Amino acid sequence: MNMKNCKGCVLITLLAACSTVYAQEPNPTAAPKPAAEQDQQVEMRDGVALYKVRVIGRDIPAINYFHRKGPTKIGFQGTALLPGAKGQAKVEGKGGRTVIEASFEGLSPANGFGVEYLTYVIWAITPEGRPVNLGEILPTGSKDKNEITVTANLQSFGLIITAEPYYAVTMPSDVVVMQNFVIDNKTEGVIEQVNAHYSLLPRGAYAETAGRHSVLHPITRDERSPLELYEAMNAVQIAEAAGANKYAADTLTTAKTALKNAQDLDLHKDNRRQSITFAREAVQSAEDARIITIRKIKAEDEAAQQKARVDAEQAAQQSQLDAEKSKLAAEREAAQRAQAEAATAEAEARARKAREAQKDAEQSAEQVRERLKQQLNAVLQTTETARGLIVNMSDVLFDFNKYTLKPEAREKLAKVSGILLAYPSLKLQVEGYTDNIGTDEYNQKLSEERAGSVREYLVSQSVADNNISAAGYGKSDPVADNSTNAGRAQNRRVQLVVSGSAIGVQSSAPGGGQARVEQSQ
Repeated sequence: MNMKNCKGCVLITLLAACSTVYAQEPNPTAAPKPAAEQDQQVEMRDGVALYKVRVIGRDIPAINYFHRKGPTKIGFQGTALLPGAKGQAKVEGKGGRTVIEASFEGLSPANGFGVEYLTYVIWAITPEGRPVNLGEILPTGSKDKNEITVTANLQSFGLIITAEPYYAVTMPSDVVVMQNFVIDNKTEGVIEQVNAHYSLLPRGAYAETAGRHSVLHPITRDERSPLELYEAMNAVQIAEAAGANKYAADTLTTAKTALKNAQDLDLHKDNRRQSITFAREAVQSAEDARIITIRKIKAEDEAAQQKARVDAEQAAQQSQLDAEKSKLAAEREAAQRAQAEAATAEAEARARKAREAQKDAEQSAEQVRERLKQQLNAVLQTTETARGLIVNMSDVLFDFNKYTLKPEAREKLAKVSGILLAYPSLKLQVEGYTDNIGTDEYNQKLSEERAGSVREYLVSQSVADNNISAAGYGKSDPVADNSTNAGRAQNRRVQLVVSGSAIGVQSSAPGGGQARVEQSQ
């Protein structure tokens, strides 16, 4: 079947927004997201982790080779990153598998795209967006051809080539240097209409590829040693930076042992082939150690959040129980006094009872308000104002110039949510403020985003959605002098205004005005 009769070649369209990828670990060259955003972007569904990543837009042709008898040809062309590269491949179905025999020209050394990149990997992208690492393409550094033969247990897919730090990656970087294209009158096959989406992780700087505290140092290559040796050094260093020494020590030790064996053989020039074998073993073990580390860190963070929430809920429940007992005792005392005074005059008794009941209610509200203030103040700085209790979150609980919550912020908000759950009638206004640095539009947007992220997290912690609102006020209503660093730091804040009949305060906007943006449901 020729292309005139089957124009079913489709474009794999990348979503230029957030896409969901099942059970995939990040590419090691991707700049790490803030820990707060990492945790917030992962959810569980039927025991499977769903990772949300930002997608880089790119279109490539995808071909369905299903039921194709005999080989067909496809071409490869360089992207804007490597426009001089080209190639072609013969694709043929054999024994239920698809065999790809490809040759390429013009693949320059991969570290031209950044010191973290040492090699190239060819990927098959399925219509459902699943990337499959088909193998490594070692660059020659010249116009000589690179040839590779690989197999795939797939029928419908597109092919891309990316620059990578080592061959054993499980998720492609966005450094796409080549992609397949349809050759007129040569690319044939039974082609179906499919809608395919795939995700690329954004490129990161090598010095930023480190884990939570470490900083990597670029690998300097000696051309006399095999490239595989430097891929192994790269992989081990990336795993160490991710924290594998703590979370996957045994696996990392295996990788380091294999790397040392490879370096010893290379130093004495004893056996180049054996040196490469040890180097590839080190790469695989290091990648395993990195993946194990990522999963264990995530599990630790989730456990810490869960414990903080449970502890806060238990403390709040006990406090609420004590408050209810105090309220009942006050009500009984008020009733006894009213009965004793009923003999004098019914009218006077009713008036006195009303006054006393009102007074008791005010006292009870004051007690609850003071108790709530003490509970919240144990987590975050809390002050009492005419608007209610104001819980202050400084900007150090957010990433710089961002609205993502740090782990410390989520832990504190988890405790706050546990306290608030014991007072279901309370209202909560989340208000974001900035200093006067930057444009009005930028400050307004940042304050709205920070307030919104706090509201979303509290709702995720079971705070009633219709009891909480969020608004941004930009640089308005400063609490300190913006002419000093200390004053500006105080003005960059998110504050939670707690009000409601339970504490005797009705909700109101700052200064009696109206909030510019309301995010409550």
